[in-house]
Amino acid sequence: MQPTEIRLSPDKRTLTVHWSESQAELPAEYLRVESPSAEVKGHGPSDARLVGGKRNITIKGLEPVGAYAVKIIFSDGHETGLYTWEYLRELANEQQNRWNTYLADLERAGLNRETAATVARGVASRPKLA
Repeated sequence: MQPTEIRLSPDKRTLTVHWSESQAELPAEYLRVESPSAEVKGHGPSDARLVGGKRNITIKGLEPVGAYAVKIIFSDGHETGLYTWEYLRELANEQQNRWNTYLADLERAGLNRETAATVARGVASRPKLA
């Protein structure tokens, strides 16, 4: 179902999505780490990436994509994910569960929300940097 309105907060940290019967406030950080792009989701579950260090991310812009999606442009330059109306609804409905899983995955991987790093999902510890 297509949203009736999508509004970016003045501080550019929250996207509010309105549907005819409900609304959801989706933080920029949540949207960034759950990006539907191949860079984050990979080309299958085994390719998924865990993205840390996005606590201070903001949304620089929104671009409509036909009548089915929006492209979100983030302050770190990421802009390759197309957020379909269906995916935005999924993110809204599963927000608490997905966020809790993300935080637990960060901890397991030795990552945090402040320091930029990306590893394969399911990695037990932070990779050594050369």
